[in-house]
Amino acid sequence: MVRPGSLLEEIDHQLLIHVYQGPTINQVYELAKEFAVMVRRHQVKALDDWLVRYQNSSAALLRQFGLLLQQDYAAVRAALAMEWSNDQTEGQVTRIKLIKRQMYRRAKLDLLRQRALYRS
Repeated sequence: MVRPGSLLEEIDHQLLIHVYQGPTINQVYELAKEFAVMVRRHQVKALDDWLVRYQNSSAALLRQFGLLLQQDYAAVRAALAMEWSNDQTEGQVTRIKLIKRQMYRRAKLDLLRQRALYRS
């Protein structure tokens, strides 16, 4: 739903049109699409308008997501304002955690280290 329509295959586009007909899903789709654009383009000014619009949403999970964004408003605003991110670091941490979960109770730190270095 957050992918640009021009990148979708025809069957995916038709499926999206079918799903898109419900009023709640339509609203969630529009707000999710706007949020994705706002994050990709670092549009700080659009954040306040988006937060006002999410409050009127009929989707409970979307309202909850917006509430969490408001609770950490300063960090969200700073993330949109800054041109750099820690995506690479977060990706590596997630990868290490996945390897560790796969090995739960099977090995100690030495094997985890070897597996992490082997995959990098």
